[in-house]
Amino acid sequence: MERIGLNPERLRIEFMSGADGGLLADVTNDFTRQVKALGPLGKSEGMDKNDLDFKLEAARKLVPYIKLVERERLRVPSKSEKAYHEFFTSDEFDRLFDELIGDQLAVSQMMSLLKEKSLSTGEIAEALDLNPSEIAKYINSSSRQGLVKYDEVAQCYAAA
Repeated sequence: MERIGLNPERLRIEFMSGADGGLLADVTNDFTRQVKALGPLGKSEGMDKNDLDFKLEAARKLVPYIKLVERERLRVPSKSEKAYHEFFTSDEFDRLFDELIGDQLAVSQMMSLLKEKSLSTGEIAEALDLNPSEIAKYINSSSRQGLVKYDEVAQCYAAA
């Protein structure tokens, strides 16, 4: 959520069993109040509708990839509340998230921009609020995969 500029309080994960119907109702009611207090999605974060739609679409495209990564690398071996909390608040999880999902989100956003029009590294960096060296890394990787090409005439990058 934070990575795409949304308030992380809009997402809540609670540990409970199937027998915790009362707890589920309480958590749901509390979370509903919390989200209502935050206001409409994007507005309280200072995003216009186009920017919000762009970021949500880039994140939505990653859902199949995230499901795969979760099964392969982000599954918590123990099912205790303590194990979940320790794993998802650890530096190791932050590193894995950045490596596995954060970079893919940036590539997804970059590809969405390049499908609209050709852009320079600097223009992509500015649009995504990343530094040009990060964008160069994503462009190189995407070029090797055949997703991005350099437009010699316009002297910028385009989706292949």
